[in-house]
Amino acid sequence: MNSSTSLVIDGKTFATAYQQRAAEYKALCYQAFNIARSRIEEFNRQRSEKPKAIMTDIDETILNNSAYQAHQLLEGKDYDPVSWKDWTSKGEADTLPGALHFLQFASAAGIEIFYVTNREENEREGTLNNLKKFNFPNADNQHLLLKQNSSSKEERKNSIAQTHTIVLLMDDNMNDFSFLFEKKNSDERNKVADSFSAYFGNRFIVFPNPVYGDGESSLYQ
Repeated sequence: MNSSTSLVIDGKTFATAYQQRAAEYKALCYQAFNIARSRIEEFNRQRSEKPKAIMTDIDETILNNSAYQAHQLLEGKDYDPVSWKDWTSKGEADTLPGALHFLQFASAAGIEIFYVTNREENEREGTLNNLKKFNFPNADNQHLLLKQNSSSKEERKNSIAQTHTIVLLMDDNMNDFSFLFEKKNSDERNKVADSFSAYFGNRFIVFPNPVYGDGESSLYQ
């Protein structure tokens, strides 16, 4: 193992421990879902010609994959597609604190849930089994939109918007809120975040993910 690989793994060990053990991480999740609940109560007082929907990511937004990351770190490894597919096929990821209660609340309020994830098509069965294990609402093929030709979620978001009014977007990765974050370095992404400042906690609900994502890759360019 070279020094740069060791540095990454050491950093991800701390990040994974934070995700699994820090009360602050749990509090941030509860805070996000509390804000989301308030927004739903507000949006449900507004009329819409189309059915209302929430578009949510899965990994590190409603399901917690830190057990996978911890396993990889104990093996001296980082993410790889083969081990990740093995993990998702088991359907054993736990929920983020507050995720299930919030989505059940939103569903009871008449809002459809669309799960828009960059998991692959060959992960569909394991993903659905994981969602159904906890009785997440709308856990079916119609509402699970996996990655097809592109990791960008813009096309899938637009397809939902044709038939529904999207009242909330929930994610841990800024690229998934808007294509304007895509293929940008960290300075450029921060400028885009500034331009969207009024959306955070309003239409956009952002979740903490200290382990991976485009925030990481943008640093390395």
